Amino acid sequence: MALKKLAFKPGINREVTRYTNEAGWYECDKVRFRQGYPEKIGGWERISVSTFQGVCRSLSNWITLGSINLIGLGTHLKFYLEQGGGYNDITPIRETTTAGDVTFAATNGSTTLTVTDSGHGAREGDFVTFSGAVTLGGNITASVLNAEYQIVTVPDANSYTITVTATANASDTGNGGSSVVGAYQIRTGEPYEVPLTGWGGGTWGAGVWGTGGTSTEAIRLWSQSNFGEDLIFGPRGGDIFYWDATNGVETRAVYLNTLSGASNVPSKQNFILVSDVSRFVFCFGANPLGSATFDPMLIRWSDQEDPANWTPATTNQAGDLRLSKGTEIVTAKQSRQEVLVWTDSSLYSLQYQGAPIVWGVQLVGDNTSIASQNAVGFSGGVAYWMGKDKFYSYDGRTQTLPCDVRRFVFNDFNELQYDQVFAGTNEAFHEIWWFYCSQNSQTIDRYVVYNYLEKTWYYGTMARTAWLDSGLRDYPLAASYTHNLTNHEFGTDDNETGTPTPISASITSGQFDIDDGDRFAFIWRLMPDMTFDGSTVDDPHATMSLLPLANSGSGYNSPTSEGGSNSGTVTRTATVPIEKFTGQVNTRVRGRQMSIKVESDSLGVRWQLGSPRVDMRPDGRR
Repeated sequence: MALKKLAFKPGINREVTRYTNEAGWYECDKVRFRQGYPEKIGGWERISVSTFQGVCRSLSNWITLGSINLIGLGTHLKFYLEQGGGYNDITPIRETTTAGDVTFAATNGSTTLTVTDSGHGAREGDFVTFSGAVTLGGNITASVLNAEYQIVTVPDANSYTITVTATANASDTGNGGSSVVGAYQIRTGEPYEVPLTGWGGGTWGAGVWGTGGTSTEAIRLWSQSNFGEDLIFGPRGGDIFYWDATNGVETRAVYLNTLSGASNVPSKQNFILVSDVSRFVFCFGANPLGSATFDPMLIRWSDQEDPANWTPATTNQAGDLRLSKGTEIVTAKQSRQEVLVWTDSSLYSLQYQGAPIVWGVQLVGDNTSIASQNAVGFSGGVAYWMGKDKFYSYDGRTQTLPCDVRRFVFNDFNELQYDQVFAGTNEAFHEIWWFYCSQNSQTIDRYVVYNYLEKTWYYGTMARTAWLDSGLRDYPLAASYTHNLTNHEFGTDDNETGTPTPISASITSGQFDIDDGDRFAFIWRLMPDMTFDGSTVDDPHATMSLLPLANSGSGYNSPTSEGGSNSGTVTRTATVPIEKFTGQVNTRVRGRQMSIKVESDSLGVRWQLGSPRVDMRPDGRR
């Protein structure tokens, strides 16, 4: 029988069975489609040996007037500025004590110190920096005490414990002296949604400000936006902070309401955005003017070009408006001519109109949903976002995005961890990525990709917590659970920890047959069509497997079924031309229907699959 070309439709389709998807691809991991053909994705490598503390949920890149390339990086514990691979802690100070308000008490043979500070307001996991302390008399010296510590336990409102780097001895009977000052950083947040049980479960005052009673404590999410070369940022449900670039990257941010001329700055917000051209600072979800009661559907904005003035007057353009569709504003993004605002059930367009209205709003999408504040990706002026059970796009009108992996994604989804969902673009490959937690995972372990140019979907496994595709950096960046940033599409391997390891990449087709499966097929040779361009080793290789079945309800045959092998390895050296690939692989495979699988798990390998061919002939009906 003549050779049969195995030509499959691009993209993964999990909305039908393997057999129904005869001319398509059914499953994959760490594979993308380019020009309609599957290839292994690029590798990744950490940007430096430096690390940050906490789980990163927010990344934003800009260049100052002094040509300093910075990334704002918010974790559930701190807020940093990344510069040249180093992480500068600019977490704001919540409170600084008066000298002498803080005292220490040590226990012989222990590294635990009890700190007394009346009404400290801290909780477990918060950070405090001490200064002005003197030795306790033994191993607990001034240099040990005058440092930053994370609070371990909080027995009551007037004391807490820390763990120091030295073990106290019998001579450590002092209290640190009368000049000790404690500088408390803003309260830390949660790395993931925490189930609460019983009345009053969880930390008092934690979670999103103004939300009703729930069964979880919300994760720490940040929003950040540039005001010129400066940065305005804040945690969801918290205060607004301001970092002034002229003060340098080692200077901490301050509360926005402490700036000169500050007036009626919102005390709570759920999302912050600075409009690109007009330079208004927006709070989406805020307390109304003159009230401490949080309104999750209220939008407030500062005067133009004045981030500290939020008092409306006839002489300025500060103001507010309230949305009506939904129960809370989830997020907002700057588009070309508008600010798009998502509530939990609708999409609004916010447009500048000038005085006296200043900003007007129009409903552009209803009966929608959105997974989280970070679930929106923008490319080419089009917004793409993940909802609670489907995907959407907005290009002037709101549409449901057709998705061939919808059931696969949402049927294996940890709905308790929706807030962890985040989107990222990979412009070089025309992709929108969404990362999420699978059903049995408390942390992110999956991704799904939409290629908006080829209109294809694919997915895989990967643990990331934030993504940044900036034209100001050479590669897309992602934050990982190893507390560093990694350059993506860099090399061929996983170098997240400094030790390269192979990336396991694979793709499996739907099932093909002869004459709708009326007869068994016998394949005696496979002619691969594969390139290894971009590999960094002399002998890159991948494995091709033919997976036969007796019928749709049976399992795949073992590799030695029918007395032969159903797999072959394609190899070449880096010095031979592409036409010198292995020409054919002899096989002995028999089945009523078959799938083909391509996979690799070796260092230095990059590959793209073309159109392999098989020599297949009828071989009986049973």
